[in-house]
Amino acid sequence: MINTEKRWGIKLKKEIFSDVNELWKIISTPGHLEKIHPYCKSNYTIKWSGKNSIDILIYLNGMRYVREFKSWNPKKGFSLVIGEENKEKSYVEWEISNANNKTYLAITVYPYFMKNYNKLISLLPYQIFIKPNLIKYLNNVIDGINWHIKNKVKVPNNNFGKHKWFSDEKRVF
Repeated sequence: MINTEKRWGIKLKKEIFSDVNELWKIISTPGHLEKIHPYCKSNYTIKWSGKNSIDILIYLNGMRYVREFKSWNPKKGFSLVIGEENKEKSYVEWEISNANNKTYLAITVYPYFMKNYNKLISLLPYQIFIKPNLIKYLNNVIDGINWHIKNKVKVPNNNFGKHKWFSDEKRVF
């Protein structure tokens, strides 16, 4: 039930307006999503020890996702699987890099949606529905990190606009 197959990954990489140390401190702190994530209602820790950490992300619409960390590389990033308990999970990589005195964060999601379908059959729904919504989501999550770094407070809910999957009380899928 865990999708670690790297099929049709969606990656977004953006500059982060801090150094690597500050970024790592933010994203490696238990409960960090409550400060940086525009669609996070709550984020609490089950176990926090680097690799094999587990936390719970509750979205604004009430969806409850479990995050299980699979790798943990200080100041470089981590990988995890995320999804509803006892259901399919997506594989996610967070990668920190720097170049030309700038810090970057790349988040890549390998979604579980439609992974069991033939690529030809799933291509259109993937391109029209999944990819644009995941890009918007990733963009807003990374913007939330930059907003938090600049303002030193929790990013407001839906600060960069609502998201059809995570903002409202009704489910789209």
